Amino acid sequence: MSNYLEITHLKQEFPFRAFLNDGWAITYPHFHKEIEIIHTKKGKVNIGVGQKLIELAEGETYFFPSGQPHYFLASPDSERYVFQFDLLMFDEVNLRRPEDPTLFALFEQGEPLSRNWPADFAKRMTDLLLALFSAQKQDTTEERFRIIALLHLLVADFYRELPLKKEKVSITQPAAVKYQETLDQLNVVFDLIENHYQESLTLEEVAKEVSFSPYYFTRFFKKNTGQTFGQFLTDYRVNQAKFILASEKIPMVEVAEKAGFASVKTFHHVFKEAVGISPLKYQKNILKG
Repeated sequence: MSNYLEITHLKQEFPFRAFLNDGWAITYPHFHKEIEIIHTKKGKVNIGVGQKLIELAEGETYFFPSGQPHYFLASPDSERYVFQFDLLMFDEVNLRRPEDPTLFALFEQGEPLSRNWPADFAKRMTDLLLALFSAQKQDTTEERFRIIALLHLLVADFYRELPLKKEKVSITQPAAVKYQETLDQLNVVFDLIENHYQESLTLEEVAKEVSFSPYYFTRFFKKNTGQTFGQFLTDYRVNQAKFILASEKIPMVEVAEKAGFASVKTFHHVFKEAVGISPLKYQKNILKG
């Protein structure tokens, strides 16, 4: 099973869970179709998302929309609440007005970091999340109804008050959210990337593993990830490099090798083009923070 595509194994009849992680729980770059919300209970939590490394202060919240790659770095002396739920829990067909954004778009376009929310809205969301965590301690019919009610309150307040991201977001809901067969095929691809990203991995080799022609695989992969295979593999290697830079102090030539780049020169060029700064400066910025 690919770690990059995380199958959360939520209960099919009630796809929600909440748990507490300590600061030593590290997760490598991955994504899943469920919405994930993080709330810092204690200390500071370091998360990697997109091109950023974000430090969540105690009491702050961050959410990941469906399909967004992210990872967690070691954050000593901290604890974080983790909430995961499938958007299929909501009766969107009957409840949402056609002129309003879909639930997928609501989370995709909304500002995910609570320090950028209005203070009273952030406080209400914190109270809701703590009530959600308390409600799921016992799996009873009563608590399931309570959880459903709290999740609907959260979504209702998101529709009413969640600020939009400053940058414009293009919404293309991936077919991977809908189709198990597509998830299974993507999982094979992600397994190959995870196990062989340090090697020369060609589109033709990967297409053969899922019994696709290179032409059909190119279209399939772009449709379901929004990127070409080459772009995705490069982004994956850059994400691995960022994780290594944030967690290890080793020479850049070793970082390049461990992240799957053919040479340190190529690594520097690709990393700077993707992130906007050199690997060394990226590492210094993280360690300085």
